[in-house]
Amino acid sequence: MIESHNLILKPLSSKQLTKYLKNDGSLEKDLRLNRSQYIISNKVEEGFVENILPDVKDAGKNHLFTSLWVIILKTQSKIIGDIHFLSLPDVDGEIEIGYSTFKAFRGKGYMTEAIACILAWAKRQDFVKSIFAQTAKTNMPSWRILEKNGFEKVGDDESLFNWRLIF
Repeated sequence: MIESHNLILKPLSSKQLTKYLKNDGSLEKDLRLNRSQYIISNKVEEGFVENILPDVKDAGKNHLFTSLWVIILKTQSKIIGDIHFLSLPDVDGEIEIGYSTFKAFRGKGYMTEAIACILAWAKRQDFVKSIFAQTAKTNMPSWRILEKNGFEKVGDDESLFNWRLIF
């Protein structure tokens, strides 16, 4: 668990991930939080079932790099978004990060704070040397979050910008 002024970041266990996917309030009950409103797209659910859940269940993998970290707003005791690493660090010590803020909590600086927290944690891991991220070219708020946290744009394709932060 990681804590900042406004937020708590908590990696989910396999059972908690299943509850998150159910989106029926059972995760919040388990974590003793107020109910959150969020939508899980078919694409996200597919990614959970095919990648995240099997990786978290694999005892040989560090689940802190394979699970979803929920972002909890302390003042409301509510999940407001999530962060996840897309895989374990590669041979060069790079990890890829993804993140999402629930609609009602966008534009308030919470994800900038959450990314700063997870970066501080990642910097303390001896084998992590850099973090990679991608954002849609049309998603200016997302790339501003990365810029505020020291990421540099390192490339692009038709629809995405590529970002990297080297420690």
